[in-house]
Amino acid sequence: MLQPTSARKTTGPRLWRRRNPVDGMLVMVLILLLATGLLVLFSATYYTSQDKANPLAEVQRQLFGIGLGTVACVITSRIPYRFWKDTWIVVAGLAISLVLLTLVIIPGIGVYINGSRRWLSIAGISFQPSEFAKFAVVLYMAATLTYRGKGIRSLIFGIVPVLMVPGVVFLLILQQPNLSTAGSILIVALVMIIIAGAKWRHILLMMIGGMGLGSFYAWSEPYRRRRLLSFRNPFAMMSDEGYQLSQSLIAFGSGGLFGMGLGKGRQKYAYLPYPESDFIFAIVGEDFGLMGCLVVIALFVCLLLAGMRIAMNCRDKFGALLAAGITVSITVQAFLNMGVVVGILPTTGLPLPFFSAGGTSISITMAAVGILMNISRTAGRMDS
Repeated sequence: MLQPTSARKTTGPRLWRRRNPVDGMLVMVLILLLATGLLVLFSATYYTSQDKANPLAEVQRQLFGIGLGTVACVITSRIPYRFWKDTWIVVAGLAISLVLLTLVIIPGIGVYINGSRRWLSIAGISFQPSEFAKFAVVLYMAATLTYRGKGIRSLIFGIVPVLMVPGVVFLLILQQPNLSTAGSILIVALVMIIIAGAKWRHILLMMIGGMGLGSFYAWSEPYRRRRLLSFRNPFAMMSDEGYQLSQSLIAFGSGGLFGMGLGKGRQKYAYLPYPESDFIFAIVGEDFGLMGCLVVIALFVCLLLAGMRIAMNCRDKFGALLAAGITVSITVQAFLNMGVVVGILPTTGLPLPFFSAGGTSISITMAAVGILMNISRTAGRMDS
């Protein structure tokens, strides 16, 4: 039976609104980042992977991670984002993070590689608990800042209590040691506090205090002091702390404006350590040159713009903070990584999202992007 015209007019738009598509720019940027990342990873690893009798070994592992991430992304994009605001979900995410971060620093449980204990191995699958923890902190910050409202304008009773949880996570990750990831978590937390409406004088006070503590930590141990100073003139310390950055800068110099061509770079031939992870952006510079680097930077800028647009269009404070936190978490890590690789920041072990090898990392990141997609479906609506 046909409905009256008036009924069709009132129900039609509502049904249309419920079927809003995800943000097209976000989807396109995600696809381009994944495709470009796979291409660069192939170039970075096919030579060293020949020793394993399979030059595509790392690429296949990354494809498996992308496959899992795609499933996770589809699922989280269909779960209403307010589901993540539930207290038990937030507490469970933090509890799991704290347990895993504690386990990873226990000798005999955490996997010890190159002077750091950052990985856990379960059923033959290695992963970094810090990758899960950083998004758990984003979820906690979004929920807590929404609950506190204007209370965040107080330093002692607003900001300090909120930062206690990120502070504990920071200290646990610092024990691995992994200063770059720990620091990025505090940066994201600080940005979310700014977005929530904290006073600028409180923000500046915390930044000054944080820089002071960070400088003290970096200067307190000889190896950290050498690493801090090496990025200023890596070629003077090429036999020690400056070797990796020196090889990275050589890669960029060899690439020039347009690069040597896909797979034709030479630094991956056992000159540049970890070309598949922390320093994969150097492979971009050598193979594709300055223009290729600018394209990658532009993709992350587009991701930042798309994510922040979603946050700004969302009328729900929790959704806006969650969208901003996820976006900033991914892009801050990307820009810190690129800053390290080109020598404008001290050398630290921080992977480049969507590019560096790591199946579990890319799966978790894609699941977080799925939440961002769900927020984009309902941005601007309060009745969803």
